[in-house]
Amino acid sequence: MTLVTLEEIQAAAERVRPVVVRTPLVPMGEAWVKPESLQRVGSFKIRGAYNAAVTTPSPRGLVTHSSGNHGQALAYAAKLLGLPCVVVVPEGTRQVKADAIRGHGAELVIVPPDQRLAAAAELEAERGFTMIPPYDHPAVIAGQGTIGLEIMADLPDVEVVLIPVSGGGLASGIASAVKALGPKVKVYGVEPELAADARESLRAGHVVTWEPERTFRTSADGLRAGLSELTFAHLSARLDGIVTVSEDEIGAAVAHLARRTRLIAEPSGAVATAAYLSGRVPEGRTVTILSGGNV
Repeated sequence: MTLVTLEEIQAAAERVRPVVVRTPLVPMGEAWVKPESLQRVGSFKIRGAYNAAVTTPSPRGLVTHSSGNHGQALAYAAKLLGLPCVVVVPEGTRQVKADAIRGHGAELVIVPPDQRLAAAAELEAERGFTMIPPYDHPAVIAGQGTIGLEIMADLPDVEVVLIPVSGGGLASGIASAVKALGPKVKVYGVEPELAADARESLRAGHVVTWEPERTFRTSADGLRAGLSELTFAHLSARLDGIVTVSEDEIGAAVAHLARRTRLIAEPSGAVATAAYLSGRVPEGRTVTILSGGNV
């Protein structure tokens, strides 16, 4: 399977520059936090969504499925491009995310968790819109990888990077950029113990799917999706491992970020910091990705 290249990520950085906030590295004790919560849509998702949208040839409209953050980002990208957009979300999606999707002018469709992919595919065929999936797309992965370029530019001697893992697009992109520019940097994915399908997949050597009944137990609602074959290939080749964190550790990390860095993190966005605070990752100059603050 063809993996995203450094050159593709660098090209994506030029495309997304007009709409993306170049987030800083915020000190947190001996580590640094990359606060993608500061993006205009409250999460990193705008990078991949916009890059995929602007590289789609002549779309009639855009459609996607999302737990919320990608849907909000694609709705925002569609608004900028003057395109209609439909977002399918699962029942139980946080109200702040649903309201934001509607606020950007997109149509919101709510379905049971196990039907969101099928519903989005049906809408794609019915309306002739272009599907921009939340992670299973090379342009989405390349867009998320622009975070890795910024980390390496701002902290060239970084030793450890910790990234939340859900469908794997964020970790695929960042790991691709960081490993290309700093092969010795240790890059770890982080996921909740209650949605640890990525860790199980890497150990098994193939994609392992957890049913919604299992993944919906975690408070980290943005980390309930499973890997695709594309993201599994990236993570297998470019991650140094996966660390899992408990629900108590996630909650403590949300509080720690608020008190020590004055940053708002949704539970999904706090898992990388939770891993750092747990002491279960290698020591060194560490950057944790705060992926979103829509809470």
